[in-house]
Amino acid sequence: MAERASATGDRRHLKVLLVTGLAAFMAFLDVTIVNVAFPDIQRSFPGSTRAELSWVLTGYNVVFAALLIPAGRLADLVGRRRLFLLGLIWFTAASALCALAPSALALVACRLAQAVGAATLIPTVVALLLPEFPPERRIGAVALLGAGAAVAAGAGPPLGGLLIDAADWRVVFVINVPIGCVVALLAARVLRESRDPERGRMPDPLGIALLVVGLGAFVLGLVQGNEWGWVSAATLSALGAGALLSFLAIVRSRRHRSPVIELALLRMPSVGSANAATLCLSASLHGKILCDVLFLAWIWRYPMPIVGLALAVGPLVTAACAAPAGRLADRYGARLAACCGTTLYAAGSLWLVLRAGSDHAYVADFLPTSVLTGVGNALAFPTLTGAAVMGLPFDRYATGSALNATARQLGAVVGVAAVVAILGSATVAPSLAELHSGWLFTGLAGVAASVAALALARRGPALAEPVDRRGHAAPAVPALERLHP
Repeated sequence: MAERASATGDRRHLKVLLVTGLAAFMAFLDVTIVNVAFPDIQRSFPGSTRAELSWVLTGYNVVFAALLIPAGRLADLVGRRRLFLLGLIWFTAASALCALAPSALALVACRLAQAVGAATLIPTVVALLLPEFPPERRIGAVALLGAGAAVAAGAGPPLGGLLIDAADWRVVFVINVPIGCVVALLAARVLRESRDPERGRMPDPLGIALLVVGLGAFVLGLVQGNEWGWVSAATLSALGAGALLSFLAIVRSRRHRSPVIELALLRMPSVGSANAATLCLSASLHGKILCDVLFLAWIWRYPMPIVGLALAVGPLVTAACAAPAGRLADRYGARLAACCGTTLYAAGSLWLVLRAGSDHAYVADFLPTSVLTGVGNALAFPTLTGAAVMGLPFDRYATGSALNATARQLGAVVGVAAVVAILGSATVAPSLAELHSGWLFTGLAGVAASVAALALARRGPALAEPVDRRGHAAPAVPALERLHP
């Protein structure tokens, strides 16, 4: 009887992991799958500049990043399963609207709506998944989600290339509709409701507004800098306003009873360094993907299906190396695995600075970077995802995971915005020299991630004392009682 119950429990673990993993994969896939559609979107809206169309990419990431933490608190209050389903349905409907967008402005607006659904969906994933696993397997479950997100980010360009060749850029949004419907039906059958009223207070609404507007203004200054002029009043005002409003959001988070950013968690061992490394590595990854797509499509003139196949090696290597990389991290610790991974990713970017030219030499010049970044991705992202929550008590895993997802999305914002600024906002194709500058930026961002990863503990603690939102000791509460009151 006990063996039968154990087998049933294991099957349930797999079902919940499948449902939550598919939802997270779909949300993170949309961060990068649109990158490969960017040249085709430019052709569809020839009157829009590259800087204007970049909001299709950066607008999604800004809203996604800014709403992750408040959405996680809302899920604690109203129910995680309920918000998961709401976010999934919202994301699916917004994807359909993106596919029908008649103009660049409408596409940007629909992408912002899509990001709201993704931000509502992602924080509930960890909170729904972890109660299904015994304590000793929870860190492994979080690492699996991190590996899935890393594979999703790498799989976006090759999958997008194949879909665009079959039709056009609109199909990268249409594909979300059947997947979203299937996942919603499975989730309604498999997932169990949970909530946490004691920690369910919504964060400071003014802090949320300051963070969203501040990030948006800062990214606006970055992507429009070339067109407006870097020392123009408009650019300096946007950058200055973004920096000021973001600073005010941090100040309010230090003082407010329910802050939008839990700064106390970032001061805990390894949590701050893991999130800093995640931000830098995400900037490197998303910036490099955009450079790679533009290089293959505009410099080597590959058709879209060939672009997709050329970029497929990286995610395949990541998927193949995910399990061995996890065992390496378990044996030798997070610091070594993360430092090796981020260093390999930086080396992959810098390789292209030295080797990529106008002559087609895929095996000699482009294949090595795919292998290096694929292995680096497998080593770094799952390790950093686990390290970001390893020192936290169970009742803070969801919040810690939301912070890490926020760092990942902020990195995507910075990476795409910086590369767009480096390449310029013109409607013409980027030059090879501009792409070399873009890869140099992504390589340096990878180096910065390696430096941040050096501050990780060699091995994270198994348990940590609960803390309140200001960092003071809080009464310990059994985790499962909190999840199922």
